[in-house]
Amino acid sequence: MIKNNLIIYLAILIFGLAAPFVFPAFKVQLSILCILIILAITWNVQGGEMGYNTFGNILFYGLGMYLCASVQVGMFFPLGEWTEGGGEKTFVHTPAQFFQGFAFGLAVAAIVPAIVAGLIGYSILGLRGHYFAICTLGLGVAAGEISGGIEIIGAGQGFTTPPFPNVDRLEARGEFFYFCSFIVLIFTFLAVKAIYSTRFKLVLNAIRDNEDKAEAMGIQTMKYKIIGWMISAFFCGLAGGIMGGLVGYIDSTDVAFDGREMGVFMVLMAILGGKGTLWGPVIGATLFHIFKEGFWTFFLGWQYVALGVLIVVIVIYFPEGIMGWLREKYPERFGEVVDEADRKAQVQLK
Repeated sequence: MIKNNLIIYLAILIFGLAAPFVFPAFKVQLSILCILIILAITWNVQGGEMGYNTFGNILFYGLGMYLCASVQVGMFFPLGEWTEGGGEKTFVHTPAQFFQGFAFGLAVAAIVPAIVAGLIGYSILGLRGHYFAICTLGLGVAAGEISGGIEIIGAGQGFTTPPFPNVDRLEARGEFFYFCSFIVLIFTFLAVKAIYSTRFKLVLNAIRDNEDKAEAMGIQTMKYKIIGWMISAFFCGLAGGIMGGLVGYIDSTDVAFDGREMGVFMVLMAILGGKGTLWGPVIGATLFHIFKEGFWTFFLGWQYVALGVLIVVIVIYFPEGIMGWLREKYPERFGEVVDEADRKAQVQLK
């Protein structure tokens, strides 16, 4: 089993490193795929392992996007003048300034959202079920409206991120953002995998299964819920910071805090693959991205209809996701021992 896992990891790593050169025309889409997988994995910590279905992770994603770009500009040029003058029309970053600012911006984009998650967690993680989901949905909407009124980050006209510096190779921009997103994806996956191998995962599952009993057993559920949300916020902020530089323009409601699309996508991808599993969000995000891009490319105008149909199909036919369906159909491949008589009985009941 360990040998098979190593082969799988090595194959994925090799494919990831070769992908932008094998598919040079799809660097941007491959970068977006990596970011979507990060968002699905981090949502799964909260919604899958802990059972708190949140729509509020879009807050940390958008916050990371604005923070990374603002730090990247503000380190070398007055931020207010940048937004008022139309971005690069007022100042052009040197290569050293661009990369240094981007690195510091990503650090801030990861740390600050985690702190924000910890602060607001004390206020809203006492809510449960649909009350919590609705409250987190309001956080994303409120963040979009508030950021749309802050002049220093462009308000309603949006915020232009620093353009990639002039280099000899035109393909360098796509490769840079792809490898940034791929490296962060590897870091996110390994970090979450390590977390799932500890007692922390068991505590999150206990909260998901019966929070009252977990508290009765002496588990400080509020502490673990806040830590779980802070972990999600940390990686969501990183994903947002990279996405801001990739798209080159940040709008408060349609890009940064786009709960209608990206906020829903996080949930849908994790459910499609199988929430509460390690590989489910990875599989779900990959299939979802392929499905979405196919319809956005060949059936433009019907893409949201197709997305709605996909949601209905997932909820009705794959409520446990692809990984859950595979585990039920082939339990022995997941290390489960199933008696043949029980298998026949289950088939007859179906």
